[in-house]
Amino acid sequence: MTRAGAIGRRIRMSAWLVVGLMLAQPSGAADAVSETLLKTTKSWDGTPYKAYPSGQPEVTVLRIYIPPHSTLAWHYHPVINAAYVLSGELTVQRRDNGQQQAIRAGQVLPEMVDNAHRGYTGDQSATLIVFYAGASGTSITVPVTVTSAH
Repeated sequence: MTRAGAIGRRIRMSAWLVVGLMLAQPSGAADAVSETLLKTTKSWDGTPYKAYPSGQPEVTVLRIYIPPHSTLAWHYHPVINAAYVLSGELTVQRRDNGQQQAIRAGQVLPEMVDNAHRGYTGDQSATLIVFYAGASGTSITVPVTVTSAH
């Protein structure tokens, strides 16, 4: 190999090395910050989560706005989910024993599964982002009737 050929080869290798390093380091990556907001095996009332439903996994994300002085209907979730409070405050309540917990903006609530509950607001509204981890064809929320066992 000639001297010019060897130099050209080193330049090409250096260029590929620079491209590889640029691809491996996304711009602004040094500015990325990760904070765990919730990591749990239990819902807010201390009930351990069971297995996820079988079938094709499906993730659903909802933004829910609840006006001031509002009470949601009793319901339950057959799948694991968590609510992040964007703004306001919401109090959640278990139907069977009345246990309650208030959550405020910036907090995360690990929701109950298969236990009837509701949420209500006071003087301010609440906006939530709720993440559901279910399976295709599975309901994420089920209303509770007076005769329902949930």
